[in-house]
Amino acid sequence: MEKVISIVLGGGKGTRLYPLTKERSKPAVPFGGKYRLVDIPISNCINSGFKQIYILTQFNSTSLHIHLASTYIFDSFSNGFVEILAAEQTYLTSSWYEGTADAVRKNFLHLKPQNATHYLILSGDQLYRMNLDDMFSKHVESGAELTIAATPVSRQNASELGILKADKQSRITEFLEKPGPVKDISSLKIPEDIYPEGEDSDKLRHQGKEYLASMGIYIFNAKSMERALDNTFTDFGKDIIPAEIGKSKVNAYIYPGFWEDIGTIKSFYETNLNLASINPDFNFYDENSPIYTHRRQLPASKINFCTISQSLAAEGSIITNASISRSIIGIRTIIESGASLDGVVCMGADYYESPEQKLEDREAGIPHVGIGFGTIIRGAIIDKNAKIGDGCRIGVDDIDRKDGDYGTYHIRDNIIIIPKNGIIPNGSVF
Repeated sequence: MEKVISIVLGGGKGTRLYPLTKERSKPAVPFGGKYRLVDIPISNCINSGFKQIYILTQFNSTSLHIHLASTYIFDSFSNGFVEILAAEQTYLTSSWYEGTADAVRKNFLHLKPQNATHYLILSGDQLYRMNLDDMFSKHVESGAELTIAATPVSRQNASELGILKADKQSRITEFLEKPGPVKDISSLKIPEDIYPEGEDSDKLRHQGKEYLASMGIYIFNAKSMERALDNTFTDFGKDIIPAEIGKSKVNAYIYPGFWEDIGTIKSFYETNLNLASINPDFNFYDENSPIYTHRRQLPASKINFCTISQSLAAEGSIITNASISRSIIGIRTIIESGASLDGVVCMGADYYESPEQKLEDREAGIPHVGIGFGTIIRGAIIDKNAKIGDGCRIGVDDIDRKDGDYGTYHIRDNIIIIPKNGIIPNGSVF
């Protein structure tokens, strides 16, 4: 019988998402008010029937470990598990993971005893909902040794992605990593024979999506992956995939649905806000394919005398006499009277302050956790447990703002970021 082991790659530094990754790994970054990025690939695996999942971790992994241990608990009859394989020293190696392929190679010691027939490799920082079982079925039917999930993209978006060339039988014949905006790649356009059909076809063509980009999702035959990693190559996209296309049968599985690589502050910010739009690109409201996360047993959010539009408010929040537009309000967010938020991604808090903690705050002259009275915030990301005082004006006034680190806050892609546990004094303007 076929046995699929899923491997979620979560060990990277997440440099482009800094400062959100200053104290946590990229897959552990909070998303959509109540989730974490790693919940997406894990939920896709579970909903597709693949319930034996390893998470490969390395940098700033403590919060990720805590989240996984408290969230994904299977009963003894399902044979399912979500287990962490952290970078470790052994008698064979003492180095860190040097890339995605190297991370998997160094864990063969733990993977081989599972006697898998196939390995499913996924990234820990992408947003999509995909039937991975259909991809697996197509992989088996095709007789391929490796299948790569690919999504149609425009020429503009192709610049920073791995672009595939496939023939009429969906076999990949060429792979080009990040071709840039100038290089002529017209020869890599999707053949008409395999262009997605149905409702998606006209929409994709209208958007100029003529190229296939690798989604960083791979299905390997077990023996084929062991052979492919029997070298010193460190990365799947840069090294392993190009080498395999030249020596084995590699197929493309075309996925026409929504897919977003959440690799930068700008993409993280825009993808979050899109969730609160009238017709979001990604639909969390799908009971047949839910996105799982930690059950916190929090009360419903309390909203008193507020004006709220195109926004999401996660459970446990208390919002009073506030104006909120195009924003994400994370768990346990406290927003005081007179506050105004527009285009704000607020991650919420890990705890409610006790009366004793609030007294300590007052005596120390610092704000409480949450957003203070009369504070106005525009175009910002507010990380967990931030304490923003009364009467602040953040991202509002006509001020020359440049990307950089400014002590109590950061600016990336013209987006203001209040870091985790950050403190913004009363009356601050920036």
